[in-house]
Amino acid sequence: MMALALAYILIAAIPVAYCYPTAFQDLKHSSTNRTSIRFLAVGDWGGMPYPPYITAVQKATAREMSKVAEQMGADFVLALGDNFYYKGVDSVDSPRFQETFESVYTAKSLKVPWYVIAGNHDHAGNVKAQIEYSTKSDRWKFPSYYYELNFHIPNTGKTLTIIMLDTILLCGNSDDFSDQKPRGPLRAVDANRQLTWLQERLARSKADFLLLAGHYPVWSVSEHGPTECLLQKLHPLLLKYKATAYFCGHDHNLQYIEESGVGYVVSGAGNFLDPDITHWNQVPKGSVKFFTGQASTLGGFVHAEVTKDKMIVTFFQAKGTSLYRTVLSQRSFE
Repeated sequence: MMALALAYILIAAIPVAYCYPTAFQDLKHSSTNRTSIRFLAVGDWGGMPYPPYITAVQKATAREMSKVAEQMGADFVLALGDNFYYKGVDSVDSPRFQETFESVYTAKSLKVPWYVIAGNHDHAGNVKAQIEYSTKSDRWKFPSYYYELNFHIPNTGKTLTIIMLDTILLCGNSDDFSDQKPRGPLRAVDANRQLTWLQERLARSKADFLLLAGHYPVWSVSEHGPTECLLQKLHPLLLKYKATAYFCGHDHNLQYIEESGVGYVVSGAGNFLDPDITHWNQVPKGSVKFFTGQASTLGGFVHAEVTKDKMIVTFFQAKGTSLYRTVLSQRSFE
């Protein structure tokens, strides 16, 4: 009995859980004739640490996100990290939640769940405070550092799984003022725990569409380039388990790269823009299908729609037009 009591105390004493139990999420407002799931993906949207706490790019992108969500539908938003520049937040009571998030994405069409992961700038502050904020906000959903989302695609019998990763726990933080490369995880035990969890989830997944999301890119042609650690640890798993796509931010632009049947979506244009193509030759030849980081776009994000047999991904610029669209097919288990 004593041992059991001790076990409960130990479990209770574990700080914020690193991963999260998985169950199917039910879509709110799902009409009876719906046959798809739709969502937005935006990264690196985290404003500024001084007044007015937002940038022109963030404001323009938020406005266009609300229009696209209204016209094309959005059941939820994937927030791909760097949620608060430059050093995250220090506590759950930080005014930044209001200034950079709640009072920016105010449209009714964006009052949907925001599934959040942390970026390198968030890890410079208190990520646990961001996780804790889930209890204070109706739409901020950040249950743990990494977690899995499962959805039934309405009226189709098909399923969508999205695995949200913490690439900073996996690979280490990157210093934006040196050479910007992650130097390896702060705690190898945390990195290994996440990797083991991920492998188990992937091996078990029978989802018709399997998406992964993290802050760091696997492939990128821009300033930060491909993330070596993810090429070693994650890339083989994406191929082995036939992932549909990998979503990320970190580089402040929009990119679509396709390699070995996996789509790589970089959506990091929520707050800044960077047209840099330093690493153009460091990705597989012919894999870059789309790139923009021009200031004239005013910012950007991605809209995705998952139907019974395909996923349609559309890249939008904040000044109000779609720039690129691609279609990915469902996983085959042959």
